[in-house]
Amino acid sequence: MMAASTLNVENVVKLLEESLCKLGFEIKPLKVGWYNHVLPASLQLSYPEDTLAVVILSTPAMFEQAFVPFLEEQSFQGLSDPIDQCVKHCVSSAVSQCFSDHKTAARYDYELLPSRKPKFLAQTAAHVSGAAFYYQQSDVPQQPWGEKKMYGVCVHPQFGGWFAIRALLVFEDVTLGSELQQPLPPDCVPTRDARIRLLEAFNFHWQDWTYRDIISPVEIYSQKQKDYFSTPPAQRIDLLKTWGFLQKDKSEGEPTSDLTFTQTKGHG
Repeated sequence: MMAASTLNVENVVKLLEESLCKLGFEIKPLKVGWYNHVLPASLQLSYPEDTLAVVILSTPAMFEQAFVPFLEEQSFQGLSDPIDQCVKHCVSSAVSQCFSDHKTAARYDYELLPSRKPKFLAQTAAHVSGAAFYYQQSDVPQQPWGEKKMYGVCVHPQFGGWFAIRALLVFEDVTLGSELQQPLPPDCVPTRDARIRLLEAFNFHWQDWTYRDIISPVEIYSQKQKDYFSTPPAQRIDLLKTWGFLQKDKSEGEPTSDLTFTQTKGHG
């Protein structure tokens, strides 16, 4: 816990990294203005542009270092997606331990506004923070797809596509000056041909995982993690039970999965 006058970007990042990196998460700071400047007003965050925010990513290690222990501790409540619950548990615990005297607002990748729009655009946040390059249709010169809509995808400089963008944490009472300069995300898919391969693999064949290997990653998902994310969301509870988890399910008979969001993010 730190007094408001001593909280700055360095110690925010340090405290979050001490809490979350050992659990397989990665932390990247940004200014709200960087995010807002690339989006229309309807999607912007309603904070001053110099407000500190942090984007939280999960690396391949998160599954074994955070998710499996979360299940072993019987923390799963049975009412929503287990991975989402685990991420929220980890982030909330870090915030309550380190920043209880500060006003923070967390947005998670699975949360929707009443309008059905996401509470934050995860890939945009990752790009403007420098964490991962968000490759979009507009990044391909003389694009070959005509009028077809191609969805963009982020590529991490170390993990390729073997990661996920999980949360955005806004420190409402921390304002930054010039001490935080906006980094450029590493352009690790620089050629037109490779970008075409990436976007076509992501849009047409995302289930086969190949888009994740557009660069040589330093680490990928374990086989168990691949098995989990390859399983349709509605069947993941049963899979976890075959692995020996959730046997003492305190909510037997209650709904076990809220699948309203899984069509867009069910593949991890």
